[in-house]
Amino acid sequence: MGTVEKTLLISTFVVSFTFAWNPACGQDFTRLPDAPAPASQNAELKAAPIDFSRYISTDDPGQTGRAGVDTTTGVPQREATWRSMPGDFLYDQKHIWTFPLKLVHGKHLLPTAIVVGGTAGLIYADPHIMPYFREHAKEWDPFTDVFDPMITTGEVIALPAALMTAGYIRKDNREVNTAILAIEAYGDSVVVNLAIKAVTRRQRPTDVPPGGDFTDTFFNGGKSPFHGSSFPSGHSTAVWSVATVVAERYKGRHKPWVPILCYTMATAISFSRIADQAHFASDVWLGSSLGYTIAKYQTLRPRTTQ
Repeated sequence: MGTVEKTLLISTFVVSFTFAWNPACGQDFTRLPDAPAPASQNAELKAAPIDFSRYISTDDPGQTGRAGVDTTTGVPQREATWRSMPGDFLYDQKHIWTFPLKLVHGKHLLPTAIVVGGTAGLIYADPHIMPYFREHAKEWDPFTDVFDPMITTGEVIALPAALMTAGYIRKDNREVNTAILAIEAYGDSVVVNLAIKAVTRRQRPTDVPPGGDFTDTFFNGGKSPFHGSSFPSGHSTAVWSVATVVAERYKGRHKPWVPILCYTMATAISFSRIADQAHFASDVWLGSSLGYTIAKYQTLRPRTTQ
């Protein structure tokens, strides 16, 4: 199978999954968690009682009877507990894996095209990008040493762990809920990540011998998605899912440094996977897209009866 055919096959496969985790693209974005609301809207929210029933889903075992409104922004938001996590996860997976049906009906085509187009373009560019990082590996050593895989994994785990610890100590339910949502976002996205890995079985750049060709890497990697399967990047999916939850939950709460720090960390860790030759650029792009969109548009999306 030639490079063109393989790229088209990969692109077709990605279409089936890309933005399956993005069912809120066509929704009213004022309903997203922590979206800033106009001052007049905030005043109305404070003056009038809020009808919580419209934010309670009758067919969602994880969310039934629970709704929340951010007291700072006055916008409905999703809440989570340890008890609700199994139901929330099943609810999310249902929407993730059935969302491609909406693409058939012409919904959310633009964002899908952006992710799929970017992935396909980078697959073509990968053979031209990776030789640079192989030839300049020593120059990137100081950077990649800071973002060693074990270190970055620890950083991803430490963020929700720190929030949860602080939340319990301070008895701050919002911080605890944020940590639980971060865990849910990672769980939601890793399932899709592993499914794509298992099908594509792409070699890692380090698996290509010196002087070898970077163009024939798909369907040549390990048979297990846990070993030797490069596409998409698991680290990128993990860090973007966790960082997006934390950033979105604290956006508009007079802490602008939180989203900046979270997204900077996610970008640096993702790029380190390319510099360290652990992943191709297309692996990182798709992995990051998975983590970001699943977290923002599925995990964090408030449940409504509409």
